[in-house]
Amino acid sequence: MSDAELDRTCVNTLRFLAVDAVEKAKSGHPGLPLGAAPMAYVLWDRFLRHNPADPSWPNRDRFVLSAGHGSALLYALLHVTGYDLPLSELQRFRQWGSTTPGHPEYWCVPGVEATTGPLGQGFAMGVGMAIAEQHLASTFNRDGIPLVDHYTYAIVSDGDLMEGVASEAASLAGHLGLGKLIYLYDDNLVSLEGPTSWAFTEDVLERFSAYGWQVQRVEDGNDLSAIDAAIRTAQADPQRPSLISVRTHLGYGSPVQDTREAHGEPLGPEKTKLTKEKLGWPLEPPFLVPDNASAHFREALVRGTAWQKEWEATRERLRGVDPARAKAFEDQYAGTLPTGWSDSAPAYSPADGAVATRDASQKFLETVGPSLPALIGGAADLSPSTRTLLPQSPDFSATDGAGRNFHFGVREHAMIGAVNGMALHGGILPYGATFFTFSDYARGSIRLAALQKAHVVLVFTHDSIGMGEDGPTHQPVEQLIGLRAIPELLVIRPGDANETVGAWKFAIEHRGPSALVLTRQKIPVLDPSKYPIRDGVPHGGYVLSDPAGGNPQVILIGTGSEVSVALEAQRLLADRGVRARVVSLPCWRLFDEQPATYRDSVLLPGVPRVSVEAGSTYGWARYVGLEGFSVGVDRFGASAPGPIVLKELGITAEHVAQSAEQVLKAASGHRT
Repeated sequence: MSDAELDRTCVNTLRFLAVDAVEKAKSGHPGLPLGAAPMAYVLWDRFLRHNPADPSWPNRDRFVLSAGHGSALLYALLHVTGYDLPLSELQRFRQWGSTTPGHPEYWCVPGVEATTGPLGQGFAMGVGMAIAEQHLASTFNRDGIPLVDHYTYAIVSDGDLMEGVASEAASLAGHLGLGKLIYLYDDNLVSLEGPTSWAFTEDVLERFSAYGWQVQRVEDGNDLSAIDAAIRTAQADPQRPSLISVRTHLGYGSPVQDTREAHGEPLGPEKTKLTKEKLGWPLEPPFLVPDNASAHFREALVRGTAWQKEWEATRERLRGVDPARAKAFEDQYAGTLPTGWSDSAPAYSPADGAVATRDASQKFLETVGPSLPALIGGAADLSPSTRTLLPQSPDFSATDGAGRNFHFGVREHAMIGAVNGMALHGGILPYGATFFTFSDYARGSIRLAALQKAHVVLVFTHDSIGMGEDGPTHQPVEQLIGLRAIPELLVIRPGDANETVGAWKFAIEHRGPSALVLTRQKIPVLDPSKYPIRDGVPHGGYVLSDPAGGNPQVILIGTGSEVSVALEAQRLLADRGVRARVVSLPCWRLFDEQPATYRDSVLLPGVPRVSVEAGSTYGWARYVGLEGFSVGVDRFGASAPGPIVLKELGITAEHVAQSAEQVLKAASGHRT
């Protein structure tokens, strides 16, 4: 068999493993694998440096299938090259309990680098991976010892490039000169509705050229030599990310080629038969992997083992000449926190006066940052307001990859998408910051951070109507409950400066995504000698203050800036002969994960409850019960000084105290 014939057999193996998986599942997207298999084959067979025997090898090239609807193609690649993905799992595509879900899911099967499917997200995460590579290379490489030296590749689709998050990420990547970022664009001119000409007629390559990318066009998606040459040209340009437009045919070889019918539904038995006949593929058996194709694909194991051994030798050379640097890389990549990393964290007392929690966050970054080199991040053009700079570090840029401060520009969605990619790459603990109301712009990326359990810290400041004069466009109301509804995401709204320090410490130690929701306005520092404010965050909620003279008659629950409001209400009630307990509840999810005995010890069963939070009251019934009351904001805010807005909308100690009295009165009447 000639090399060309072997290549053709390998390409068709990928095509029909995917088609058969979709056909057996009676669900999926056969069009992309049929059209894009040649470019995927060239990339994986001739360029991608990976080791199927060790999917976590640090210096592997990263591959992201941003067009995640073509997941069957990725699963075919993983199976044939020797990853731990048996053929039986391809035969269980999209079924309950399989490791071949409808869209690629991070580490559901070894070799999947990112969860994709929502279009544009893989594009943005790939940018983050390239940023991580550039940062780690600039930090740990020495002359002649390239410890970190790999590419990030992706296959992207028309749909990816239509999404705004991809435009944001592309602009950022061009600005940063991410020369080891190479994307293959599956330019098939068809989207789910029909031809892309209905809605997408721009000159994509001109757009990306304007972003600062190297751009190329391959006119025939089946021309393996042209694809090979284009990737080599991309690799030869270390100053610019690359987009290679490959003209393909959706559903290549099928009766529905170049139509929407090839996109999101199985071909069906008859069209599958005709497709196999046209491309010269045996009709039986399904899921065929010819012996010669299998042997060729499995050479990836031999290459991968050799590449990894070569890298391990490079690591040994670094250990020999700079053992401290080698150890630092190994610890950082493993996510090991340095001994005593938080010893320098600030502590506050009432003598410090009122402190905005965003300022306490900044102080934490200033003091802890030097002892936690993995921590890097920035804001969406808002670092002076979000207080998220690391003053000891320069800025990350096209000329200084070792910088730890990022200027993401006004690109909230791409910022968090890129932060996710940095975390998935490994070796970095990234954060991204913006105003809380603008979390809406990034919700898709936030959701994927949670779905992937990515270790990221999201910093959201200006957390309520208390921010004041900018008015309802900038005053978040519904965002707290919206983010709390996302599984796996820890939403932490600290009640003072010390609780903010505790929130940051927990977020760094927690191997998953955390969102810190912080105030612009200054709020009282609670006396840590009187209140257990420093150590309560890991429990999610805890007793902050109990009344003197007996058991509590009512429980006041506060979060964030309203914790001090609840404490003042407790004092007002004490003057009126009412005993109130105050509970700080900075993180609902953590509190809900505590044993029932602990939760009942904090929120005493049978004791009436009132919550206070300067946001939507939706969801608070789970804690206050149907007979309790929630003081909150179930409307948009207003433009006025923050204290005035809070007073006019009822976020006051007097309103909380009155509400507690009404709840007690109602409970008393109910009992009699």
